[in-house]
This record gives sequence, structure tokens and C-alpha cells, in this order.
Amino acid sequence: MARFLVELEFGDNVDDRLAVRPAHREYLATLVEQGRLLVSGPYADQSGAVLVYEVADEAELREVLAADPYAPAGVVTATRVHEWQTVMGTWLAD
Repeated sequence: MARFLVELEFGDNVDDRLAVRPAHREYLATLVEQGRLLVSGPYADQSGAVLVYEVADEAELREVLAADPYAPAGVVTATRVHEWQTVMGTWLAD
């Protein structure tokens, strides 16, 4: 399994984003249940968000991102993906 840190940048149309946000969060909840999403949340200024995924590879991550209701709604203006090698921290299992 690989971990990926994903940064989303939101567009200016807040109303469109808020309209689709419940579906987006429901989708993310299913990913949490599956163990594919470890943590997520928006920046305090609501300009974007950070999500950490644990998936087989980048191809699977791209499928997960494409299935997010935010994708077809066009409310994300930029997505940055970084494979992340976690080394230490309280989030990591022994």
C-alpha cells in the first residue's frame, strides 16, 4: 500500500461547492470505512483541503479522486498529489 497526500484548491464559486459538499462528505465517509482515506479536512480559510489516502498505487488514487462528487461539479481548480513516505508519528501503527 502507498500513502498519498492530496491538496485541493477550491474555485471561487462557494455556492456550487457547498451544494455538492454533502455528497462529497458521504463519499469520503465510505472511503474511511474502506480504510482508503486516513484523514481529510478543509483549510481554516476554506480555500482548499488536504486529504491523506492509503491505496495500492497512484492509478487507484486517480480512480478514487475521479469518483469524488467534487470532480464532475468542477469546484476544485487544482489538485496536487504527493506520494508520502510516513516515518514517525502518533498516526502510525506499531
